Amino acid sequence: MVLVALTGNIASGKSEVARIFADLGATVIDADDLAREAVVPGSPALEAIVSRWGKRVLNNDGSLNRAALRSIIFSSDVERLALNAIVHPEVKRLRDGLVDEARTRGDAVVVSAIPLLFEVGLEQEFDRVILVDAPDDVRLSRLVQRRGFSAADAQRMMNAQMPASAKRSRAHFVIENEKDLKALRRAVERVWKDLAAESAK
Repeated sequence: MVLVALTGNIASGKSEVARIFADLGATVIDADDLAREAVVPGSPALEAIVSRWGKRVLNNDGSLNRAALRSIIFSSDVERLALNAIVHPEVKRLRDGLVDEARTRGDAVVVSAIPLLFEVGLEQEFDRVILVDAPDDVRLSRLVQRRGFSAADAQRMMNAQMPASAKRSRAHFVIENEKDLKALRRAVERVWKDLAAESAK
């Protein structure tokens, strides 16, 4: 089994790349999905979040108010690191369980989508690392036009992450995502061909 990490900064197109990999036959594990699972009502992680930031980060039904929490953590490195310390260990536990299941099934290629792979130092746990990248102006436009963020909020979120330029040399593959979906799929298929060949060895 080839264990692959898929990463990229916000609005680079990781989710679309992950969908294409799944379509091609990879087992895909999404850290964002696991992060949502980690903070369901009644979970230790959500209790720790409320203990630190109070009930202002909760919706009326007791679920996590992501917008409220986002406004806190993206304005402070200290708060962001505190959140990561709460959520990431639980996400890792959930991911490790899914990887074990995939290994037991005999899955050939397992792709773990992890936005903060380099920031939290997880790259050494994988056989291959794929970085999805797009120019800053393209990513900013996607955040504003597709996700409805203000330009200031979008820029703040982008600035909070390690620059992609610092990640490119640490990745085994870089998938450029500045054109259309057809071009993106062709780029993903080229990487998939290499991964499938490696898994067959």
